[in-house]
Amino acid sequence: MSQESVQFGKVALLMGGHAAEREISLKSGAAVLAALQRLGIDVHDIDPGRDLFEVLRDGRFERAFIILHGRGGEDGCIQGALETIGMPYTGSGVLGSAIGMDKYRTKLTWAGAGIPTAEFALIQSADDLPNAAALGFPLMIKPAQEGSSIGMARAENSSELETAWRAAASFDDRVLAEPWLPGAEFTCAILNGRALPLIRIETPELFYDFEAKYRADTTRYVCPCGLSAVEEEALRSLCLRAFDTVGAQGWGRVDFMLDADGMPKLLEVNTVPGMTDHSLVPMAAKADGIDFDTLCLQVLATSLETKGLGRPQ
Repeated sequence: MSQESVQFGKVALLMGGHAAEREISLKSGAAVLAALQRLGIDVHDIDPGRDLFEVLRDGRFERAFIILHGRGGEDGCIQGALETIGMPYTGSGVLGSAIGMDKYRTKLTWAGAGIPTAEFALIQSADDLPNAAALGFPLMIKPAQEGSSIGMARAENSSELETAWRAAASFDDRVLAEPWLPGAEFTCAILNGRALPLIRIETPELFYDFEAKYRADTTRYVCPCGLSAVEEEALRSLCLRAFDTVGAQGWGRVDFMLDADGMPKLLEVNTVPGMTDHSLVPMAAKADGIDFDTLCLQVLATSLETKGLGRPQ
């Protein structure tokens, strides 16, 4: 048994869950499980239900690797539950997870800190649609608390805006409208206080939707991203600052696009990003010389850290 295995003890890999991103969580979890097993870690996959506390207690688990995407797993809920029983876990704490999952609160936080983000309007009822339309068409419509581009749509006019809002509202009663950004799309992976190489995302689809993210073979991931070294370093620093500003920790991802003037507009934070064969954090890690197994080990190592507002571990 390796020293690493002894250090981590018995690990509960939390995957699946009941959010809209369950399918992706199961795929991410399967990849992480195989990697940690190759490293000799005593890891066991758990699809959490209401008996999670009992399962963790009876199994005598020592820490949790969270690979639950979306609400319930990425929004501070599972983090708070684990804090309650004193179990160390990977990634961001309760505060960073809660803010990061909520695109609206994230944008408010960034705006208050002077971090550039796209203009936005919050839609909670049909009365808010004129405020969204005032941003100017076309618009991007998205649920405030979903990932993997679930519920997102482009609206070209007021009629499409209402249709897109109603569709997004089926996932979340708070919906965001943003002006359509015509520039290139990028993502910045964060790992243990470092911003990894940027990836530029190119898709023939209207935007980088669920199909383009997880199923299409036509999506291109460009790394090196094509920016100058000076430009990339400035954007990586901006993304790291944005990650820290929402209270995120350990590992994650910051997504952004360029506007018509080539200026960055940050979109969102992912505090439990995907780890599938189409996922971006493993791609960025590979470009930085970190193979998948080592990446999983480094993410697991974030469970050794004290979280922002949690008890010392």
